[in-house]
Amino acid sequence: MELTVAITGASGTIYAERVLQLLAASGAVKTINLIMSGVVPTVAQVELGVNLKEPTQEKINVWLGLEKDSKLIRYWRLDNLAAKPSSGSNKQAGMIIVPCSMGTLGAIASGAGTNLIHRAADVCMKEQRKLIIVPRETPFNAIHLENMLKLSRLGVCILPASPSFYHRPKTIDDMVNHLCYRILDQFDIPHSRKTQWTGEEVSDNE
Repeated sequence: MELTVAITGASGTIYAERVLQLLAASGAVKTINLIMSGVVPTVAQVELGVNLKEPTQEKINVWLGLEKDSKLIRYWRLDNLAAKPSSGSNKQAGMIIVPCSMGTLGAIASGAGTNLIHRAADVCMKEQRKLIIVPRETPFNAIHLENMLKLSRLGVCILPASPSFYHRPKTIDDMVNHLCYRILDQFDIPHSRKTQWTGEEVSDNE
């Protein structure tokens, strides 16, 4: 399976980090096309203490705990509109934008393909491939909601970065992992099922 993962400047870089790590470890994904918006290095530095300025293939591999020379993740510059994800003739399963800023969401909803993230998302829609958008904003204003509704009606999966609590998370990692598992579920990618709801009642003594 080949997937494109885009990271934008919204808060929640940890979701992107974990999704990439889970995809890399799944064994189901052979190629990950990675695109990052220009604000990502700043957000990643603030939230994760990670230096992604002037990103290189090796720097990204080290960040994600992969071998330095790993070819699993292919990094593409935001301004490279000749990259593989920009063409519908490049066969892939779909695209994940995590986290997705409202600016990126609005550009995709309007069809304004001014960079590789916008173009890659547009390609997924026109080729009727799965597009997962993970917005991380609160509260939503009417424009945000209208843009999400527009994309949802076009078949885009809007999967907000909303934590759940039925699995009784004990750490931030528990909450992050659960959301990322939900993202992987959209592509039937195997992962830990510990947080999957079984329908069983939980004892008050647990």
